[in-house]
Amino acid sequence: MSVEHGGSGYQSSNQEYEQVFEELVVIRDRLVSEGVCSQPLLAQIHAGYRDSARNLLHYLALRHRDLRPLQIRLAALGLSSLGRAESHVLATIDAVLEVLQRLTGNMTELAEPDGPTIDFSTGERLLVEHTEALLGPAAPGRGVRIMVTMPSEAADDYELVYHLLQQGMECMRINCAHDDAEAWSRMIAHLRRAELALGKKCRVVMDLGGPKLRTGPLEAVASVVKIRPRRDEYGRVIAPARIWFYPADQPVASPAPADACLPVDAGWLKRLAVGDKIRLIDARHSRRTFRVVDCVDEGCWAEADKTTYIVPGTTLRQRSETGKRKLRTTNVVYVAPRENSLLLHPGDQLIVTRDQLPGRPEVRDSGGQVLTPARIGCSIPTVFDDVQSGESIWFDDGKIGGVVEKVESTQVQVRITQTRLQGAKLRADKGINLPESKLSLPALTEQDLEDLSFVAAHADVVELSFANRASDVEQLQAELQRLDGRQPAIVLKIETRQGFENLPDMLLTAMRSPCCGVMIARGDLAVECGFERMAEVQEEILWICEAAHVPVIWATQVLETLAKEGMPSRAEITDAAMGHRAECVMLNKGPHVLHAVKTLDNILRRMQAHQAKKRSMLRELRLSTHSAAMKAGNGHQADNGS
Repeated sequence: MSVEHGGSGYQSSNQEYEQVFEELVVIRDRLVSEGVCSQPLLAQIHAGYRDSARNLLHYLALRHRDLRPLQIRLAALGLSSLGRAESHVLATIDAVLEVLQRLTGNMTELAEPDGPTIDFSTGERLLVEHTEALLGPAAPGRGVRIMVTMPSEAADDYELVYHLLQQGMECMRINCAHDDAEAWSRMIAHLRRAELALGKKCRVVMDLGGPKLRTGPLEAVASVVKIRPRRDEYGRVIAPARIWFYPADQPVASPAPADACLPVDAGWLKRLAVGDKIRLIDARHSRRTFRVVDCVDEGCWAEADKTTYIVPGTTLRQRSETGKRKLRTTNVVYVAPRENSLLLHPGDQLIVTRDQLPGRPEVRDSGGQVLTPARIGCSIPTVFDDVQSGESIWFDDGKIGGVVEKVESTQVQVRITQTRLQGAKLRADKGINLPESKLSLPALTEQDLEDLSFVAAHADVVELSFANRASDVEQLQAELQRLDGRQPAIVLKIETRQGFENLPDMLLTAMRSPCCGVMIARGDLAVECGFERMAEVQEEILWICEAAHVPVIWATQVLETLAKEGMPSRAEITDAAMGHRAECVMLNKGPHVLHAVKTLDNILRRMQAHQAKKRSMLRELRLSTHSAAMKAGNGHQADNGS
C-alpha cells in the first residue's frame, strides 16, 4: 500500500489507528487488573484449570461492555474484530495491539499480564485435553462425542448396549431418577462386557435426580374402558375390536395388541370355546355381544363389532354356538381407573395447594359459571415460601403458562394466561417451573445423597441436576470428599434461569475439582428463559465454557422424533448439526435410538469438515465446481497455458 505521508487520508487513517490502539489498551489494562484482583480466587482453582480460570475472568471483563462499535472499526481497518477470542482472550488483544504498534509507531509499554498468556494453540489444546479427561478419547473422524441415555430395558438387554457402543456411543448416561442400584449395576456390567467384545471404551455418566417440582395427584375418574371397532368414513366397521380375557388370579399380558384386556374368573374362562358368544349389558345399558375367536392356555380372544363401555362388575354371559350347553355367567373383576386431567384455558383460575390431596377439575353451575376453580397439589410445597404475586409459573414443559395472583398459607392462586387455542390438559406428575422466583431449594435431595455412594463407586462422571448457585457445587464436592473413594468428574446441568445467570461463579467453583463440564439441559432451560431466547442462551453458555476451556454437552430432544418414531423432522436435523458447536451431544432413549445414534454420527462427521466452534472451515466447496462461471474461467486459464 502506497500513501503520501503529508496527505490528509494518511493522517485520518493514522488517527483512527491511534484511537483504536488507545481504546484497546484501556480494555487490556482492565483485563490485567481483573486478573490481579482475582488472585485469591485463582489460588483455590485446581492447578490444571488455573490458567483457564484466568482466561475466563479476562473474557468476562472483556464482555462487560458493548464491543460492537469497536468491532466495526477494527473490521474496517482490516484487523481482527475479536470475534473468536474466547479461548485466548489476552493473546487476541495483544496480537491486534502488536499490529497497531507497527502501523502507528506507538511503542507504549503495556502492563505486565497477571499470569501466563494463553496463546491461540494453547487455548484449543486445553479444551481438547479437558474434553478427553471428561468424556474419553474422540472417535476417529469425529471430535464430538455421543452420549446416550439408557432405557430401563438396558438392564436386561445386553444386545442393545452392545449395538449402541458399536454404532458410536462414547458415554452411557444413567438417570438416577429411574430404576435402582440393582438395575444400574446390570447396565454397567453389560457395558463392560461390550467394551471387551468390541475393544472400545465408554464413560459411565450418572445423573442425580435433583429436586423434582411437579404437580400432585388428581382424583381418579370412573373406571371404564371403551371398546371401539375401527370404522371407515361412513361409519361402517372395517375391523372389529379385539378383547383379551385373562384369569384374574394369574394376570397374563395379551400376546398381541388388544383394544381391551379384561380379568375374569379362571373357571369361567376355561369353559369358553371358539364360536361361543358372550352377551352383556354395558355401562350405557346397551345390549352387546362378543364372539370368541381363539382360546389358548393363558386366555381367550374375542371380537366386538359395536362400541361397548365396560365397568368393574359388568356381567358376562357365555352362550355356546349350538346353545345346548348350560348358560354360565361371571363378572369383570377390575377395570383400571382412567387418568384424570384439568382442562385449562386462558383466563381460568387454578388453585395450587400445598398438600398432596388429590386435585380435581373445576365445577360449574347449570348456567356455566364457575362454582369451584380447578385445583392441584405440588410435590415440594415449600417452594411457595419463595414465590411472590406477579411472578410467572409454567406447567408441563411450558405447555401451560400463568401468573401467580395471590400467595396464601395453604394455597397459591394462579391465573392461566397461555395455552393452545383449544385449551390444554394438565395431568398429575407434570413439571412446574417458576423462572422469576428465587427458589432456595437444595440441589441435593435425600435420595440424591443416598444414590451418591453408588455413583461415586461406579461412575466416571456425576451430573448435578438443577445446579443454581456456587454453594450447590460446593455441597456436591463436599459430599464426594466425605465418601473418600473414587472422585468422578462433575458436570453442571444448566436448566434454570438462576443456574444460567450464576454459571460463571458455578464454573469457577467446579474448576476447584480436577475435571468438570457443563450440560445445556435445553428442556427446562427453554421454559425458564423463554423459548424465543433459547438460541441466545445456548450461545452464551457455549462462549463462557469455551473461555474456561470446559467441555459442553448439548442435550434434550436431540433427534427426539427419530429416536421415538423412526423419522426425524427437518428442524431436528438442523438442530443436531448445531450440536457440533459443543463437545458432546446427548440422545434420549426411544425405540429407534440405534438409528438415531447412526444418524447423529453421520451428521457430526459431515459438520466437522465445515465448522469448528464459531469458525467456519473453508473446505473445498462443491458448489464452486458446479458453477458455470467457474468452469468458464478455468477453461480460459487453460487456453492461456495456466
